[in-house]
Amino acid sequence: MDRDIRNIVILTGAGISAESGLATFRGPDGLWEGHRVEDVCTPEALARNPALVHRFYDERRARLDAVKPNPAHEALAALDAEWPGDLLLVTQNVDDLHERAGTRRLIHMHGELRSALCAACGKAVPWSAPLPPETTCAGCGKPRLRPDIVFFGEMPYEMDVIDEALRRTDLFVSVGTSGAVYPAAGFVQTARHVGAHTLELNLEPSAGSVYFDESRMGPASLLVPALVRELLT
Repeated sequence: MDRDIRNIVILTGAGISAESGLATFRGPDGLWEGHRVEDVCTPEALARNPALVHRFYDERRARLDAVKPNPAHEALAALDAEWPGDLLLVTQNVDDLHERAGTRRLIHMHGELRSALCAACGKAVPWSAPLPPETTCAGCGKPRLRPDIVFFGEMPYEMDVIDEALRRTDLFVSVGTSGAVYPAAGFVQTARHVGAHTLELNLEPSAGSVYFDESRMGPASLLVPALVRELLT
């Protein structure tokens, strides 16, 4: 990249955590950990079968204890620590591997497994234990705690902050994403509109590959550390 870069936005998807042993959001069979996404990731599913939805995310939360950050997470944390300009890492993932690697300039746009959200008062609290339906919120006292996951049909978190960062960025990097889930799939077009260099790192071309200036194919655990070395030297 032979251009001046000061501000960076990085989007990460399921592909970066797959190398740590976490299942991608949709497998080749269209299922997420053996379930139809419509049965575990919509407000209607939560209302229809809260026990199934809560149990599903309890299992995903417990799984986090068995995995650890991989070299891609660690390289992005090093970039966050050393990059002198603005940097924002936006992840579609609900795991905590970026935090455990040390990234601080981070937004979980689709929520977090280790968080519980009160559907009554909107307060979110750290949560690591199982979360049965009708768990009481310590803030408002109502039995309305649910997984702090952005379901289909709900608005992703901090979209105003993300949009502002995209409109100021010089470099937009997408790592391990399908390019099929909006609004994240549209970030590359916003970055292109403001003249940023756009780079895709993925195992294979995504649904939005045509919008990127440059695509590098391979494992995130190899491509991301190489990019970070390139940026920091």
